[in-house]
Amino acid sequence: MALTLEIPKEYGYVVAVLVSYIFFNFWMSFQVGKARRKYKVFYPTLYALESENKDAKLFNCIQRGHQNSLEMVPVFFATLLVSGLQYPVVAAGLGALYNVGRFFYFKGYSTGVPDNRLKIGGISFLALFGLIFLTAAFATSLILKA
Repeated sequence: MALTLEIPKEYGYVVAVLVSYIFFNFWMSFQVGKARRKYKVFYPTLYALESENKDAKLFNCIQRGHQNSLEMVPVFFATLLVSGLQYPVVAAGLGALYNVGRFFYFKGYSTGVPDNRLKIGGISFLALFGLIFLTAAFATSLILKA
């Protein structure tokens, strides 16, 4: 039995959230670039050493804020795009919440105090779990149609 897929017009919101994250990612990479110049951590060095740079922890927190966001991109994009096929408005809402949470995650991490990343930024994980749940619900609906 074949399933047909009709993409709802509201899926545009899902795509808009994805594009907004791409611009956000560019912004984070520019922040890391500015920190590289400010704290004198040049390529190809990924992380500063505290024994060589008094500002190593601050730079490393900025770098980790961006790096962790990059590590989460595959899961975020996959769950956003797949769950959005069945639940476009809810997926887009959760995706937007994820983006906001990731902004605060990055800003909190960039203070040099790693625990600050979760004060508001922790909402990104709640949004991601919501997207994972929606993706699982979509998978279940497909299986039950078979």
